[in-house]
Amino acid sequence: MRTNRIGRLAAVLVGLEGLGLVALTVWQILAIVSGDTASIDSAIALVVLTAVGAAAVLAFAVAVWRDRSWARSGAIVTQLLILAVALGAATGAYAEPAVALAIAAPALVTLVLLILAVREAGRASRDEASA
Repeated sequence: MRTNRIGRLAAVLVGLEGLGLVALTVWQILAIVSGDTASIDSAIALVVLTAVGAAAVLAFAVAVWRDRSWARSGAIVTQLLILAVALGAATGAYAEPAVALAIAAPALVTLVLLILAVREAGRASRDEASA
């Protein structure tokens, strides 16, 4: 079964988030190379974790495109984590509401699309079972 248009749009948005993480990984590597880090050990660990996260999010995007249910679940969790980061950016001593909004808006749109894709997949599964 091929995924629907909503699922494909969600996959594209999740893929863009994954590419954003790839860009962040490259930026972190450039910071290490230029000596713009306080602790090289922590910086390397952060690069590794960011790269692993980027690989996971990109895998979710590909699998959502291929209509795999596990990927929709993983992508939904990813959106919730992004929203948690946005909440952190909106609160605290160094709150930046504009940054929080810029982080939260795409995550909310993607979350809604993923939930709609889950509903459509369930509807299609029920239709196949009854046929």
